[in-house]
Amino acid sequence: MHCTFKHYTLRDWQPCDRHAAATVIAATLEEYGLGWDPEGADRDVLAVEACYLETGGEFWVIEESGHIVGTGAYYPIRRGNNAVEIRKMYLLPTARGQGLGHFLLQQLEEAIAARHYRQIWIETASVLAEAVQLYERNGYSPATGVETARCDRVYYKVLPFDDRTLMQG
Repeated sequence: MHCTFKHYTLRDWQPCDRHAAATVIAATLEEYGLGWDPEGADRDVLAVEACYLETGGEFWVIEESGHIVGTGAYYPIRRGNNAVEIRKMYLLPTARGQGLGHFLLQQLEEAIAARHYRQIWIETASVLAEAVQLYERNGYSPATGVETARCDRVYYKVLPFDDRTLMQG
């Protein structure tokens, strides 16, 4: 992945991004009164290779002038039908309010669809009101079965089936 939106660059995570990506996520969680949990819910940020890259997922960072200002990722999950979970979709305050979150979500959805997954799941917290609105405006439906302690909402979206992919195979 490598693309731009306005003056931001969205690219694949690299091992040298580990600390900066973790810092963005921890700062955003703290801003909303949610705890950074490196031994639990945030362990995946410190083990991107094992949790994302080696499982068929992706982890991206968003840069502005060479500094990481956001993250977004997904990996396959057992819940649902041929499903992935979007995770770690966070933007620093300076990167919000410009459509970047919507752009990131679109890019994630396109990458997920290109890998022929059928469902996307997202867990979030009500306190992340902007995220909740983003998911609801983009066709995500409420569900039950929150698995992450700090989250109180779960959403899913069924991707449209494209039968052209069957004819190409």
